[in-house]
Amino acid sequence: MIRVKRIYEPPDKDDGLRILVDRIWPRGMPKERAAVDLWLKDVAPSDDLRKWFGHKPDRWPEFKSRYHRELEKYKQPLKEIATNGREAPITLLYAAKDEDHNNAVALQEYLQR
Repeated sequence: MIRVKRIYEPPDKDDGLRILVDRIWPRGMPKERAAVDLWLKDVAPSDDLRKWFGHKPDRWPEFKSRYHRELEKYKQPLKEIATNGREAPITLLYAAKDEDHNNAVALQEYLQR
């Protein structure tokens, strides 16, 4: 099971492997409190894509499409995460305020297809 959770929410025993999928460490979040097991900043959207998106919901479909194309270069490591997510819980962590339109949600969709 692959879940998505905002990093500012407290860790939970059901989170399983906690993977931060943002390129930049979340503002104001001490590493101890974040309880991140793995930080995959390379699979975060490129700076250009992130800036273009700007968390504008009307750009969401195009953002997901572009981001999924970027993820193709990480196909093998992401395949391993998806496989592990079928056997044990994995939680993708993000810092954005928008719970529905963020890279962790797009990555979860990519991993589950």
